[in-house]
Amino acid sequence: KGTLRQGDIVVAGQYTGRVRSLKNDRGKTVHEAGPAYAVELSGLNGVPEAGETLYAVSDEKIARKITEQKILDLREKQMRGAPKHMSLESLYSKLSEGSFKELKIILKGDVQGSIEALTQSLQKISSEKCQLQVIHGIVGGINESDVMLAAASDAIIIGFHVKADPKAAALAEKEGVDIHYYSIIYDAVEKIRKAMEGILEPELKEVVEGKIKIRQIFKSSKVGNIGGAIVLKGRVTRQHHVRLVRDNVVIFDGRLSSLKRFKDD
Repeated sequence: KGTLRQGDIVVAGQYTGRVRSLKNDRGKTVHEAGPAYAVELSGLNGVPEAGETLYAVSDEKIARKITEQKILDLREKQMRGAPKHMSLESLYSKLSEGSFKELKIILKGDVQGSIEALTQSLQKISSEKCQLQVIHGIVGGINESDVMLAAASDAIIIGFHVKADPKAAALAEKEGVDIHYYSIIYDAVEKIRKAMEGILEPELKEVVEGKIKIRQIFKSSKVGNIGGAIVLKGRVTRQHHVRLVRDNVVIFDGRLSSLKRFKDD
């Protein structure tokens, strides 16, 4: 909406500035941009969040007032912590209050058969007190879109033989979205049934010690495939339980048989 011009005072979230330059999609400098015209601009005093709206304002005083209010809102939000969406831990208390009738679930799995079997099993434990509704069930890893859908619809996410990508995991923590991972259908169904009955056992939390990226595969006639890898985060020891993930789908879950740096164990 409107026309953005070089020299305009602009506000985007908590950042402000004067438009120093505008470049079109071919990298050529332009002096103004109208509706639906894509430009890259420079001049802001920081990098706003993706999806933030950019406003052109008449003077710096208004810009400062808007950014100060935005910073204050962000500070209050941080002090309050992440918004508390639906979780299995809070399910029974909400059912007891009588303010809650439906548990919405987003299912992500490695194959369509798993999703269908899990959906059918979950529907069987629905009751008059609490209806279970799978609002989204699809093959693939848990991504940012799934987390945004869960936040908007107050749903929980279940990953069956799949994991959340790093951006989705960070967004889930920020938005307060509950994600659970399972590899056995019975475990998932039993956990939700216990949550509905209020006899949920203490949560066992998985702690990630390290993250390793396989850079190259070496084939050996004696031992099979060897993963040549680099440690991106944390550390890895020979005793560690490891999970090999390809495209956010778990393809191996077990222990390391050996760990070497060059030829040294």
